[in-house]
Amino acid sequence: MKRAILGTFVGVGILLVAAAVAQQRGETTAQHGTPLAAAPATAGSELIVVPTALGEKGQLLTVVDPRQRALCVYQIDMAGKITLKSARNIYWDLQINNFNNEGLLPQEVRSLSEQK
Repeated sequence: MKRAILGTFVGVGILLVAAAVAQQRGETTAQHGTPLAAAPATAGSELIVVPTALGEKGQLLTVVDPRQRALCVYQIDMAGKITLKSARNIYWDLQINNFNNEGLLPQEVRSLSEQK
């Protein structure tokens, strides 16, 4: 599970550079109504930024700090107003093996796989 989460962080991290480029230009996606394009992350990147378009409502911006294992979610409306919606340290979340799973648990899938 830790590996999947880390893979997600790395995959999402490619959006960080696009956010930095837009910030340098003084642009936000809420002003244009379009999501940021994906771009490769730089070696010095510390935060992972994931924009999510909300249509006429603006966008959500999820910011992940892998070093502190924390995440924040911001809503940016069409006028550019930024509101913090939630913040959470996810260290203990990442220690959970199973939560709200439906169907087969990972160890059950492994057991079935090993029987073949």
